[in-house]
Amino acid sequence: MSAATPEPTVGQGLRVAVIAADPKRRLELVRLVGAAGHTVEAETSGSPGDGVNAADVVLADRDIPVTLTPVVTLGADDRDQAGSLPRDATGVQIDAALRAAAAGLTVRPTEFGKGFRAADEHPVSLLTPREVEILSSIAAGLGNKAIARSLDISLHTVKFHVESLFRKLDAGTRAEAVAKGLARRRAETVDL
Repeated sequence: MSAATPEPTVGQGLRVAVIAADPKRRLELVRLVGAAGHTVEAETSGSPGDGVNAADVVLADRDIPVTLTPVVTLGADDRDQAGSLPRDATGVQIDAALRAAAAGLTVRPTEFGKGFRAADEHPVSLLTPREVEILSSIAAGLGNKAIARSLDISLHTVKFHVESLFRKLDAGTRAEAVAKGLARRRAETVDL
């Protein structure tokens, strides 16, 4: 934001410039911005103009030239802008990105082009060092009693860790837990 533009306060609606070449898409974005409690400062299909410079943040349906005003682009892999969202981002995601960009933050989805993780998806749980030891022992073919003896822990503790592994790896059998653990290890390993 330029020095002449006052910073928005938390919870306050923003002044948003909307840029989209397609009139229907522009109208859709204007409605989303208004529904989020923001004021549309400018609507344009072309290059940024005076209305864009008076806005707190720009919402663009495509790549636009870099401006002094933070820009959130939809469907453009533009890493020079303050925000970059997939074209099918929801109104809540767009509102959050506009507020973050206006506050000086950079916004990117978890993986460009695939959108955000759904709210009902559970994040991957990390395995504890003890669970990794237990999983390695299971992979070596040891039973619960042998694992307990080799790690010098109680049978009850082994059963507790095995149950935790099954839950975290979403596995129903020992073989499935080992297979999913190996697949996860391959996915998380970085070659240097």
